[in-house]
Formats: sequence, C-alpha cells, structure tokens
Amino acid sequence: MRRLVPVGLAVLVVLATSSPAVSARTTPPDPLAEFHNQTLTWAPCQGDLECASVVVPLDYADPGLDRISLAVSRRKATELRRGVLVANPGGPGGSGLRMPAFLSTTALAKSYDLIGFDPRGVGGSTALTCRAVPEITTTDSRPPDSEFAKWTAEARAAEDACQASAGGIRRFVNTANTARDLDVIREVLGEPRISYLGYSYGTYLGAVYGSLFPYRLDRSVLDSSVHPEWLWRQQAKGQAVATRRNVELWSEWAAEHDDVFGLGRSGPEVLATIERTSARLALDPVGAHTRSEFDAAVGVGSRYRPLWTDLAGVVGGLNGGAGTTPQAAAEQSARFAASAKGELKSGVFTTITCEADWPRDLETYYEDMRVFRDRYPYGFGVLRAAPTACTFRSFTPPGPMVPLKRDGYPVGLVVQAEGDTQTQYEGGPAMASRLGDNLLTVLDEGKHGVYNSGNACVDAVVDHYLVDGVLPPSSSTCPGDPRPDPARPSTRPAGSFLDTAGLAERLAR
Repeated sequence: MRRLVPVGLAVLVVLATSSPAVSARTTPPDPLAEFHNQTLTWAPCQGDLECASVVVPLDYADPGLDRISLAVSRRKATELRRGVLVANPGGPGGSGLRMPAFLSTTALAKSYDLIGFDPRGVGGSTALTCRAVPEITTTDSRPPDSEFAKWTAEARAAEDACQASAGGIRRFVNTANTARDLDVIREVLGEPRISYLGYSYGTYLGAVYGSLFPYRLDRSVLDSSVHPEWLWRQQAKGQAVATRRNVELWSEWAAEHDDVFGLGRSGPEVLATIERTSARLALDPVGAHTRSEFDAAVGVGSRYRPLWTDLAGVVGGLNGGAGTTPQAAAEQSARFAASAKGELKSGVFTTITCEADWPRDLETYYEDMRVFRDRYPYGFGVLRAAPTACTFRSFTPPGPMVPLKRDGYPVGLVVQAEGDTQTQYEGGPAMASRLGDNLLTVLDEGKHGVYNSGNACVDAVVDHYLVDGVLPPSSSTCPGDPRPDPARPSTRPAGSFLDTAGLAERLAR
C-alpha cells in the first residue's frame, strides 16, 4: 500500500526548469480533498447526543474508487472547551456511538467535545456481515483429541461463510484503515489534533493512529492494553494464562480462610478440590450444570475479587459443604459461566485479527490445545489455543501491519489491571515501554476497562492528565476492588461485576 502524505504537512518539490537557478515551492494536491472537505449534517440521536455520517475511501491506496460511510456521534463540552476527545470501546468490532454518553458524567465531558464512532464494518457504519454457521461441536473446556477435527471444521466453515458473505470490503477492514478513517473524521471536524481514550483493542487502534499521524495526536490514554508483540494469536493464549493466575490467587486466599470454607489448607489443596469437583461433574452433572460450565465459572469468579466469597460458596456447595445446596451452587455457577460464554463472540473480530498471519499447521494448534485443556481449562482457556477462522484466512491483507512507535506526540498514559484476563497484565508494561508512555497499574484487580468503572483513584489520575495535562509518575499504582470478608457473601449482584467483562457489551445493554 502506498504511504499517504500526512494531511496538512507541506512537501517541498524542486521543479526542473530551463534555468537551474530557478526553483519553486509547490504543495501537491491532497488525494483525500473531497473527503476532508465534506460538510457534516448533525441530527439528534441516542438520547442527548447528535450523530452524522462521514464518507471515507474503502481503499486508501486508491481513494478515487469505492466509498463507505461511518456513523459518528458527538456530545459538546459543557464548560471551557479544550478540544475533542475520541473514545473507542475496543472489540475489535465494538460500536463506539454510545461512548460520549458513557463518558457524559466524567470530568472529560466538561472540557472536551466527546466523539464516538462505529469503525468500518461495525453497526451504523458500512457493515461487514458474516453468515452464521451451525455448530459442529459443543463448547467443551477439556475436549478429547477425537474432537479436535470438529473444532477445525467449524473454524474452516466460519471462514468460508464469512468470505462468501463479506463482499469486497473484507480485506480492507483492518486497524490501519480504521486509523486512517479516524484522521478523516478529525479533518472533517476541523480539528488540528485530537485527544484519545481507547479500551482493550482500542488501545492498539490508538497506538496505530499515533504511529501513522503523530502530529495529529494530543493526549492519549490506553486502558487495558493489548501486548504489542502478541498480535493476535499470542494475545488470545495470554487470556487463558491470566485466568489461571487468578484461579491460583483465589486458591491461596481460600486456603487462608480454610476455617470458613473448608476447601483446603494450601493453594494446591484448594486447586485439587476444584479438580475433583470438575471431574465429578464430568461423570455426574448437577441438573444441567456440566464440567465445562463449572470450569468457566471458576475462571470468572476468581477474576473479580468481590466475588471470591461467592465462588468459595459454589465450590463448597458442589462438594456438599455447609451454607448452600448443590443445586443453589450450580445455579450461581451457571450465572458465572454465562458471562464467560458471552465473551467469546464479537462482531468483526475475526476479520480484524486476521490482519496478522496465523499458523497454518494444524498440529501447532492441537499441541497447544492438549496443554491448555490440562493447564488452563478455566474460563474456556482451550478455546484460546484452538484453530480460528484466521487459520484458514482466504484473503490477502492490503498491506503490512503498522510498526508502533511514539515520535511526535506527547507522552501518554497506559492503565492496566493486574488480574485482567482479556488483556493480560504484561500487555500494559510492554505497550508503555514501546511507546515511552507512563504506566498506571491497578493492583489486585480483575476488571477490563478500569476508567469510569468505579475506581476513584484511576478516575482522578486519568482526569488530571486528560483535563489538566498533568502526568502521573512514570510508574504508579492504584488499589483495585478490595477482597471480600470471607464470612459474608457479596452484597452486590453478580451482574454488576460481570458487566465489566466487556465494555462494548456493557454499553449495548
């Protein structure tokens, strides 16, 4: 793909003339002029927001051909305005139209025009739709080798169905083009620079935008960052590793309170209790509650610290412990498991993640699946090692992935929770190091997407930076949600914690 000249930067061209002493300065024509010069028509939408449509090229290497549209939303600053702030919820495939409403009660709403948008392929923008395929296999947390071929067949069918129904736009739905779309939005808004807040995959989008358009990015916050070296298969595998880490931490905590829970006097003893429970459910489910659902519930319950007592009640109840019946424990476990299942699907996820090359050798996946079903069964960890549609990618990306760097825009802030399972903690320090940003670690916390989720410390740090321009120390910490009193069950409904599992799904609800 041809590299685009950054908008607004003059290029000196020396023209040969009949006299070698004569030269002229000219500015080459803007290949995106018709897109940059369009006028937005705003109309009320989404409550107190206003929305408009922006036209962008399908292929930035040849902008004179096909066009697509993007849905954009806005909420104007309520007090002294310092510019615009674009927010993205992640995914990839998450709709961003409601992001200004999500941020409307924060300090950002006073100082910024809040901008949201549906990325190309998503929601109100020109959508990438893929046909659903029937399930060939059932979701199993510990599948036998004999089932691997079915998992592969389902992944291949998903790729074939998506390619058959995605038309000619699929190969152009990627992070680099979404970042270029964002710069067209900036230009149409008439802004010399934008500030940015991205969650999850949105952290990668922000890093790519800053790498492509460094002089157009002002302040930036990357919350729950992907790992810049793990794009994208290793990122998926890291989710299972992070889940196992939380289970081990919970097991140590439960062992410290063995007098209350009776699950074991050490972390390994508690883990052994989990494994015995899982094995028994494989042979004798409690009602409709299976081993796979229990494994998923352990992954979710161990992630959110305020739910640790509830998880102990689930494990104890399924083992005939005091305080709850096996049936009640199974019902609570099923609620946790439903949250884990809800994280497995996301819009145009497979198309975006196919921008990277995935292994073609199936045995590579099968070897990992054998390890992950034994070592990382919790939270459906084996799915993170299995073949995906990208294993059978049927299109060629239009260009290489963008090298990430920060060269020309201010120092930003990366926020990362230690127990985040969707973007493993290691991603935060790695992204901060790659970009030379400052790092804010949220200690002993499992949330994914921390800003504006109830953590007053994180909110204060982010607000002070985005509103006042004051950076925190190069490496600093905030406490996460406190661990519970082992003698008391959670006083908040499980859903209030589980909603934080996916910001896009949270906004949709």
